[in-house]
Amino acid sequence: MKILANDGISQSGIEALQAGGLEVITTKVAQEQLINYINTHEVDVLLVRSATKVRQDVIDACPSLKIIGRGGVGMDNIDVAYAKEKGLHVINTPAASSESVAELVFAHLFSGVRFLHDANRNMPLEGDSRFNELKKAYGAGVELRGKTLGILGIGRIGQATAKVALGLGMKVIAFDPFIEQTSISLDFFDGQSLTFTIQTTTKEEVLSKADFITLHVPAQKEYVIGQPEFELMKDGVGIVNAARGGVIDEVALLHAMDSKKVAFAGLDVFENEPSPAIQVLMHPNVSLTPHIGAATNEAQDRIGTELASQIISLLKTV
Repeated sequence: MKILANDGISQSGIEALQAGGLEVITTKVAQEQLINYINTHEVDVLLVRSATKVRQDVIDACPSLKIIGRGGVGMDNIDVAYAKEKGLHVINTPAASSESVAELVFAHLFSGVRFLHDANRNMPLEGDSRFNELKKAYGAGVELRGKTLGILGIGRIGQATAKVALGLGMKVIAFDPFIEQTSISLDFFDGQSLTFTIQTTTKEEVLSKADFITLHVPAQKEYVIGQPEFELMKDGVGIVNAARGGVIDEVALLHAMDSKKVAFAGLDVFENEPSPAIQVLMHPNVSLTPHIGAATNEAQDRIGTELASQIISLLKTV
């Protein structure tokens, strides 16, 4: 059986699939050529990440497909319900990248509170001529320890983010319409473990009490954070979005930063991917990454091997 990993797969994933007797194709096929390629090569399994879209046209036109797999969490680029109606299996790897995303959230938070994103722009240009001025400009940072982190969406990634926050000595408050309470276990290098219970609260309370806010929600039809939500926040709040583009109103965000309501934003995802608005990219108070939340070597290995395990198990039944 043939597997097309159109957006790539780790070497460990390839090896696990091949050990299961499967042929793995890693050719990157353009979206407009995808249907023809799948049919020509009689592909049984299509693996994607966020780049390739698997809509009804692909599902209807490719009778050889048995499984569609998404390396990662969100599956908004796949018509999941329609695929299942047509008898296809749809799989993903919801837990594999949680820690990677959580660490990137804190990379943005540390960058924001210590002005690293701006210092790294200006030091190469002016570090040799305006060192003392830059030292003064970036010398008013704040610590994360003791502050309150508000988490919107405390599923797997939200919980992984909470672990880092608790380890840093932050207070964690959370809103999730589907979770009333969750237990967070911190495991340490010497075998010790501590468990914290987080009781979720209202979205309004999170927005009004948090010093920093991070979003871990799926794609939405409407903004999760827009102008009304910004008005509820503390002055000088920091906000991070490593979830999905479009859950924050970027126009409202720019206005909130210009008015100092929001001190900084960390963005890994954008409304107009893969062509983010230039006003967002150029704003001095935004820490930027190009949708790399799950892009660590360790996460990619976990994603690849987890996909392989699911595929091999499923193909035994189809």
